[in-house]
Amino acid sequence: MGTIHLFRKPQRSFFGKILQEFRLVAADRRSWKILLFGAINLTCTGFLLMWCSSTNSIALTAYTYLTIFDLFSLMTCLISYWVMMRKPSPVYSFGFERLEVLAVFASTVLAQLGALFILKESAERFLEQPEIHTGRLLVGTFVALSFNLFTMLSVRNKPFAYVSEACAELSQDLAVSFFLE
Repeated sequence: MGTIHLFRKPQRSFFGKILQEFRLVAADRRSWKILLFGAINLTCTGFLLMWCSSTNSIALTAYTYLTIFDLFSLMTCLISYWVMMRKPSPVYSFGFERLEVLAVFASTVLAQLGALFILKESAERFLEQPEIHTGRLLVGTFVALSFNLFTMLSVRNKPFAYVSEACAELSQDLAVSFFLE
């Protein structure tokens, strides 16, 4: 038999722990802008999904997938802020920086799957062309494009900046090796 602890703290559930960590990130003033963009993005994506079903447009569907990728990009930003707040421990000697890598990987895989779905849909529509309603198409395209540009230019996403820099260096190295041979 062991000691009986009468006033022991109850164990939090998984969602309770996630909520506690979210509150930690939300307490930082820098993350408020990201949370605001996330809320606007959810609203914009909801409207675009409704407009996609009413217009039956594949181009608007592609823009909607782009706003979903923006949402995952904003979540990667929040994960990056959370990683900066957490310090390395004996269990996690490198800290939690691997979560940033996994978040970027998951976001890019989601974008690739969305692109494959759009490619499949366009091949099907090439064979059997449905009727497209153009009433909300221009408005939806403008909303999606302007929100995407506004998000890309307003929010500094450190993990995706690393990926962009690595791609630029790789393309320069490939171009130099191509012209030297």
